[in-house]
Amino acid sequence: MRIITGSAKGLQLKAPRGLNTRPTADKVKGSIFNILGTRVLDAAVLDLFAGTGNLGLEALSRGASKAIFIDNTSTVIIKENAAHTNLLGKCDIYRADVIRAMDKLTQQGQSFDLIFCDPPYNQGYVGQVLGIIDRPALLHSTGIMVLEHSRHESIDYPWKNISIKRSERYGETMVSFITKKQE
Repeated sequence: MRIITGSAKGLQLKAPRGLNTRPTADKVKGSIFNILGTRVLDAAVLDLFAGTGNLGLEALSRGASKAIFIDNTSTVIIKENAAHTNLLGKCDIYRADVIRAMDKLTQQGQSFDLIFCDPPYNQGYVGQVLGIIDRPALLHSTGIMVLEHSRHESIDYPWKNISIKRSERYGETMVSFITKKQE
């Protein structure tokens, strides 16, 4: 696992040992960022269930302005990877329950241009996360959320404020691109 392009191009990232993790493969990450294109430039990024920090750090390497990383276990790895890529100065890293942290960020009125979310598969997090994203605040009105989920998890709920713009399948993994509905 490495940073594909930008200021930290080619640098390898550490992954936690012994934990049941599935970092985003370079091929899938490359596809995600090809789809996002220039939307990454100067973006405020939120990386939920951040794991290694792989996606948020790739965004920073490609020109995002800042990133908040939230994970309930692997913040030490994220910090090491951010330091290794010389991107630590653009990072805020929090060890917290992701759902509670999202609620807190919403209450604080924070808004993000780009949100990455890669929760544990088939554990009910997808619906909870999208329920919060469906509220008016956390995802900027012109922002995009990149949600990795199992192909067995449905995300086609009757959402009031968000819509699925695109979904791509990579084996068992689905990557869905979610935006705010435009009036």
